[in-house]
Amino acid sequence: MYSKSITYFYSLKFVNMRYLKFVCLFFLIILCKHIPGNSETIYAQEKPVRLKVLCYNLRFGELASLEQLAAFIKEQNPDVVALQEVDVRTFRPQALHQNDKDFITELGFRTGMLTAYGKTIPHAGGYYGIGILSKYPLASVERIYLPKSENGREQRALLVADVEYEENQYFTFACTHLDTPNTEERQAQVKKLNEVLQTKPYPVIIAGDFNARPDSREISEGMGAWKAVCKMGPTSPANNPRSQIDYIFCYPKDKWDSVEATIYQVQLSDHLPISAVVDLKK
Repeated sequence: MYSKSITYFYSLKFVNMRYLKFVCLFFLIILCKHIPGNSETIYAQEKPVRLKVLCYNLRFGELASLEQLAAFIKEQNPDVVALQEVDVRTFRPQALHQNDKDFITELGFRTGMLTAYGKTIPHAGGYYGIGILSKYPLASVERIYLPKSENGREQRALLVADVEYEENQYFTFACTHLDTPNTEERQAQVKKLNEVLQTKPYPVIIAGDFNARPDSREISEGMGAWKAVCKMGPTSPANNPRSQIDYIFCYPKDKWDSVEATIYQVQLSDHLPISAVVDLKK
């Protein structure tokens, strides 16, 4: 009798333990459906982020007002913009309507976007350089001078910003304007921008006026590791385009998909503005 009681007790205990494990497993499954890490949440997190990039050489505003330039940018509704030939408080005789104006601050105000500016040279009583507009916060901004030899025309730079497109989620956005005299100068500048940007911890977009055609060594070889997401076609001069010298590239290639690319037939500068819609794979 005593032996049977012990056997029954342990049998009951075994059944209860199995039941308890089943209950725990059931509630664990239910809990997983409502916390980060379940399959539905992971799928949502892995959906790509769509971004629109605009690139425009402004010709220091000689051919248009800042109101017109800002209206064009705002109409395109980009997430980030790379701007070249951006003046700040200059006094140019060929652009009297722009005298003493702070291009980047005023464009930011008129478009409702955040701004960053990189001076490349002092000029005409003010500064001349490159700029960035962004819908999203800029976690960090750095201006890096590019190599300039004795054969170079003027100092050029790379403006680099880490853009926080979602909470604690970033991509790196860079703007540049390469020198004009010769291909060797630009090749050295492309080598430098690759050294800087290809070591960044975040996926990278670079846009700018490279002053080089697609078949040049600085583009065909120097930017060979990048995904060209801009539309291939002439961008300069705007009134009779013959050469493509404006580009948008993404790195690394496998992190980006190209969705759409546009060259705008707009006569607000001596360059045509370009844009690209891209998907960032998360």
